[in-house]
Amino acid sequence: MIVTLVSDVLGAANNGTNIAALNLINYLRGKGYDVRIVCPDASMKGQINYYVVPTRSFGIFDFIVEANEVALAKGDSLVLMRAIKEADVVHIMTPLTLGKKAAAVATHLHKPITAGFHFQAENVTSHFFNFQHIKIINHWVYLNFYNKLFRYVDAIHYPTQFIRDVFEKDIRRSTPGHVISNGVKEVFRHRDVVRPKELEGKYLILMSGRYSKEKNQKLLIKAVAKSKYKDGIAVIFAGSGPRLKPLKKLSDKLIPGQVQYRFYDWDSLVDALSMSDLYVHTSSIEIEAISCLEAIATGLVPLINNAKGSATRYFALHPENLFKEDDYKDLSRKIDWYIEHPEKKEAFAKEYADYSKQFDFAHCMEQMEKMILEAVEKKKHG
Repeated sequence: MIVTLVSDVLGAANNGTNIAALNLINYLRGKGYDVRIVCPDASMKGQINYYVVPTRSFGIFDFIVEANEVALAKGDSLVLMRAIKEADVVHIMTPLTLGKKAAAVATHLHKPITAGFHFQAENVTSHFFNFQHIKIINHWVYLNFYNKLFRYVDAIHYPTQFIRDVFEKDIRRSTPGHVISNGVKEVFRHRDVVRPKELEGKYLILMSGRYSKEKNQKLLIKAVAKSKYKDGIAVIFAGSGPRLKPLKKLSDKLIPGQVQYRFYDWDSLVDALSMSDLYVHTSSIEIEAISCLEAIATGLVPLINNAKGSATRYFALHPENLFKEDDYKDLSRKIDWYIEHPEKKEAFAKEYADYSKQFDFAHCMEQMEKMILEAVEKKKHG
């Protein structure tokens, strides 16, 4: 079977959408499917089964795209026609220009279409004049997603029930949805790791994710600065992204020398998680947060922002796993509580070890494969 995967942003594995796409590509190829990829990644030009389209310019807003370390695609109909004409099914990762054009081409060719829901409206509006809190603008974004892409598809992959509920409530329609986690790879298991000397004797807090506005890492910096145990705490921000400079400026001012900023490969990230004491997730906008699930699977207890726009809050098994929405003072109190109650943390860790099993990567990929095959059968039989 030929699967054509279309992504407006596919390139380096530096964001959740790209990682989800690469995981699906590798899984399907491992199962013997012929996977053809349409994307704007110029480094893949000439590679077998890659159809590379030009990138878009946003004029005065190009700096925003560049800061996020992605390239956004143009919707090239001729390239899409070549990539899709022999496909048995088309899977679209992103509801942007290329994804929307792919839906139009696939519909014209009467191909089954599946699509992933990896963007919240706020992931778009937060980068333009802080519009993420203006409901009518977010509503327009969701209507555009629906009218230009999701109305044409045979199945939608929602990583969480949270984002399915948000989208269907906003557009006031039910959709052919399948709630499937992006899954946690088997490598995320606790290891016995020796800490480097500079971290010996420290209470180590880790958060992984892109350095971006919606991830809200500044809350953790402010919380540590307010902690009773401030001088004994070290922080690791595992990731990369456009907010690195302002974050470093803030941490250098409030807790100088106590924060490490580093991009990890999976193997090194498992080591960093394994030697940490607590995982904190400060994001205010989040569809799933695989990074939090990876931390849980590695044996850490999470402390999560109870933000209305974040699905991650549903990973909390106890009130102690949440802090008040965007409230760094409450986060600071909760961090101090964990430092003072290590026995509670140990008990929670055992519960989370069982909880994490439902996000097994292989099982989630099997569900994705099943969704795609069902879409093919649905189209075949009308």
